[in-house]
Amino acid sequence: MMSRQDDEAPRAGETAGSDHVPGAEGSVLVYTRPGCPFCVSLRAGLRRHGVRFEESDIWQDERAAATVRELADGNETVPTVVIGPWSWSAVNPSAEAVRAAAAEHAPGALPDSEPGLVDGALRAMGLRAVPS
Repeated sequence: MMSRQDDEAPRAGETAGSDHVPGAEGSVLVYTRPGCPFCVSLRAGLRRHGVRFEESDIWQDERAAATVRELADGNETVPTVVIGPWSWSAVNPSAEAVRAAAAEHAPGALPDSEPGLVDGALRAMGLRAVPS
């Protein structure tokens, strides 16, 4: 897993005159693509922990794909996560790593308390919504 912290200059969005800045302050943005089993796993893990996040499909959004290529050394590796804008980013992180980074960089994306075992499992399966 590659990740970047606050003190590193952002690379994505700086090329070709792009003004694309992913994620709003205090948000978690997950770049995905259809059929990606790692994306499914990360989404389930984030839901299990109650982390609120947005998704962007790199096959539908060229600017999102360009951002991922910048973060993943020219590859379109997903899931790629940006907590931001540009506070933290990682390529193929675990749900636990994203949750820990969100606790530091986007605490508003976390629930007031950790979901219990059953509630977390239902959220992971998409059978219970993560509260807004």
